[in-house]
Amino acid sequence: MTTPSARALLAALVDYAGLFPPAALSMDDAVAEYARWRRSPEAWMLGRFVLPASRLTELGRAAEAHLPDPGTGEPWRLSALLGGDVHGDSSLATSFNRSHAGRAIVDAVELKAGSPEEAEAALEALPAGLAAFVEVPLGVELDGILAVLRRRGASAKARTGGVVPEAIPDPADVARFLAACAAAGVPFKATAGLHHAVRAEHPLADEPGSPRARMHGFLNVFAAAAFARAGAPASDLETVLREEDATAFRLEGEALAWRGLRVEAEALASTRRGFATSFGSCSFAEPVADLRSLGVLAPEGHPTHPRGVA
Repeated sequence: MTTPSARALLAALVDYAGLFPPAALSMDDAVAEYARWRRSPEAWMLGRFVLPASRLTELGRAAEAHLPDPGTGEPWRLSALLGGDVHGDSSLATSFNRSHAGRAIVDAVELKAGSPEEAEAALEALPAGLAAFVEVPLGVELDGILAVLRRRGASAKARTGGVVPEAIPDPADVARFLAACAAAGVPFKATAGLHHAVRAEHPLADEPGSPRARMHGFLNVFAAAAFARAGAPASDLETVLREEDATAFRLEGEALAWRGLRVEAEALASTRRGFATSFGSCSFAEPVADLRSLGVLAPEGHPTHPRGVA
């Protein structure tokens, strides 16, 4: 039986981004992988399918055999990445939604902005009804841009990794981002580099000889987010983000605990609903495998049964 704290932390946590590096799957393969995981015991952990808005027509063709008929199943939820032509790309999403009503829906879009002015202009061009996630630069003053996002009802997005070591932000910058979002009341999602549950050194791609680096762990990031929403200072959040001992994290029956800090399952669920929404990953298999190895999920072939990490 799934414990309340594990369910609260992990439900719909992973947005599947198999089209993007380092996986870089073809559309057909990414669609098939997403459809397979939607049928798995771990489907409750799976969020949206992430793709560029420019590839929505391609997805419609590739997913035709997988999408439910209207009224027969839960429509696929999609997050579309917008390019420089925000208005044009969002129009593609609107058109896709009309042609796939009841089968799939773009209900979120992702875009970039480096300043409050850029964020204002991009959000002004969006049609109503789409959840917007605006990727912001880390390591800079964020108050201005977060103020725009809050006023516009948009969310922030943080890039937490990449295929080269220099793409991985310092834990201090991620901690300041989490603290700033919590203080501003702005929800966020993370993207890239969160294939593993707990911070550790890993190769950044599957190819032999690929560079290695310390990658952020998604347990670290989302535990820190929960503590940030509870008012913990950035210095404490940085310590959580730097944690490399998996036994320091405990998914107890009614709470997530890390060393001396604790968040009850109800508050954790509220954090996930209204603050720390999800993370994008080009792999769903790797997060699931990590959680199995830590004892959070049952071994493959057994019913999914989250337990304590330690």
